[in-house]
Amino acid sequence: MNCPVCGRELKDEKSIAKGIGPVCARKLEKLKDKADEDQLKMELSFEDEK
Repeated sequence: MNCPVCGRELKDEKSIAKGIGPVCARKLEKLKDKADEDQLKMELSFEDEK
């Protein structure tokens, strides 16, 4: 099984279970809450949609 981000072979049991390598997982975690400067942020409200 390969990491879907970088394509390297996953060898560690934990990485295989997560489906991503540890380095890529850390990089993605850092980017998770960081908006790209060209990215628009939207808040969706599902209230009153009856």
